[in-house]
Amino acid sequence: MKNIFFTPGPSALYFTVEQHIKAALKANIPSISHREKAYVKMQQETTEALRELLKLPDSFTIGFTSSATEVWDRMCENLISNQSLHFVNGAFSEKFHKAALSQGKMAKAIVATPGTNHDLSQVEIDKNVELVSLTQNETSTGAALPVEDIITLRQKYQDPLLAIDAVSSLPVPKFDFNQLDSLYFSVQKSFGLPAGLGVWTFNERCIERAESLRAEGKYHDSYNSILKIVKMSKKHQTTCTPNVLNIYLLGKVVQDMLNKGIKQIRQEAKYKSALLYNLFESHPRLNPFVTEKKYRSITVGVAEVEGGSEKLIRALADKGLNIGNGYGEFKNKHIRIASFPTHSKEQIEMLVDEVNQLDF
Repeated sequence: MKNIFFTPGPSALYFTVEQHIKAALKANIPSISHREKAYVKMQQETTEALRELLKLPDSFTIGFTSSATEVWDRMCENLISNQSLHFVNGAFSEKFHKAALSQGKMAKAIVATPGTNHDLSQVEIDKNVELVSLTQNETSTGAALPVEDIITLRQKYQDPLLAIDAVSSLPVPKFDFNQLDSLYFSVQKSFGLPAGLGVWTFNERCIERAESLRAEGKYHDSYNSILKIVKMSKKHQTTCTPNVLNIYLLGKVVQDMLNKGIKQIRQEAKYKSALLYNLFESHPRLNPFVTEKKYRSITVGVAEVEGGSEKLIRALADKGLNIGNGYGEFKNKHIRIASFPTHSKEQIEMLVDEVNQLDF
């Protein structure tokens, strides 16, 4: 029985990854030095493909980290002198807030009730806030912020740096990078790769902030500090030995996505999401956790299960269909189902049919 993973990360590998891994092993990609010309060429190809897929301006730097979680620490060390503001709409946005507090920052949080989201049009931001953190797609609850709302906030408050967590949604949302300063993600979710690689994009305002903090003696010069990333990225290299295989695979998968077309990927994402929410709304034992449609994630569907989720999760796993459990306080109460670019329309249709046929 072949298992299909609808878990929201790590998730199913992109359907071309197996052939790319075989090609990488044949070419000894995992063994090449990150200072060799072959690696430099590979990283350049990966970053150029990412720029094309995301429509990332040349003014943005692309850096590689161990994970998106690492980016939280680097931003605290290199971009925040005193105060940050975190819009918390679930467990992962809360973790960044706690990371900032642990580094001694005056990190404030505006907290939304789980299953809801922030009305960004009503927000007031203190003039002393240096960085605003928004989790566009909260993996733990399935609550998503519309990109249009983020732009509205940015147009109202242009002074603080705006950092976007798009870990479980990119490349499905269409971002205007002129309206933000930093966006980061990791590859084990929507990009369908093995875990162990974070991608951090940031603009010149972030670089200027880091240089200013360094001049003030408030800059933490870690192995992956932002100014080191900038310096090495200009040579298409990294500050330390990176996840070479994953950077190679990312470039190949992004190119596959370009060949398919981002427009088609986004159209399919809407269709698959509609199937899931229709299931949640029509099934007598399921209810969508995010009730306001405006705030429903298009890539991670979350539903409450009457009587608990364990029986349903086990029954699907017995059929080779692996879905996510609820996160944190919602464990064994929710199901979380990813519909990432690697999940075909037919796979989501099959999953929906199976849920409808099960007695749980």
